[in-house]
Amino acid sequence: MKVADIMSTKVITIRSFATVTHAVKLMRDHGLSSLIVDRLDESDSYGIVTETDIIYKVAAKGYDPDEVRVCEIMTKPCIVVNPDLSTKSVAQLFANTGIRRAPIIRDQLLGVISTTDLLLRSNFVEKPSAVLLQEQIERKIADARRICAEQGFTSKECATAWDLVEELQAEEAHQQESELKQTAFDEYCQEHPEAQDIWRYDPWFCHWEEEVPA
Repeated sequence: MKVADIMSTKVITIRSFATVTHAVKLMRDHGLSSLIVDRLDESDSYGIVTETDIIYKVAAKGYDPDEVRVCEIMTKPCIVVNPDLSTKSVAQLFANTGIRRAPIIRDQLLGVISTTDLLLRSNFVEKPSAVLLQEQIERKIADARRICAEQGFTSKECATAWDLVEELQAEEAHQQESELKQTAFDEYCQEHPEAQDIWRYDPWFCHWEEEVPA
């Protein structure tokens, strides 16, 4: 899934010179933990102000929220996300940076993505990455078989297709912390002995041992 599939398109923004009191009211009214701070103009960048900013930088220091402006406590520029980014990549981004919410930008503000969106709207529970990777491997195996049947065993397209399959299977083995003892191409070679011509084209394919001359 992509960010565009699960992002919230209703975004509550606030101006940078608004008071913290106004920011708190917006958060309460809309049940939000953060607000996107509007750009001053098209050349400017977006910012973000969170409840943590307000607690740590205003309440904990005893400042009057009527006297503190959003621009004094916000993060700007903030981390932004492309709508075509995968939800897995966004989850990794959030984990690496510690943020919980980010605006979706493509020339303009399109929406916002949060940890709640990732949890409740994405399909990682129904289809975790391991399942998605296995589905991708199966599709690429079918593609490789079709390409070899159409283009021939000695074609570069055939070798390239199986190379991609082996890369995906290696990644799957790495994720599962297991040893890849037999690849899909090894099995294909057993079904089609004539496929050894691919091995002549690319020495990485078909793991037969060469006979040593006496």
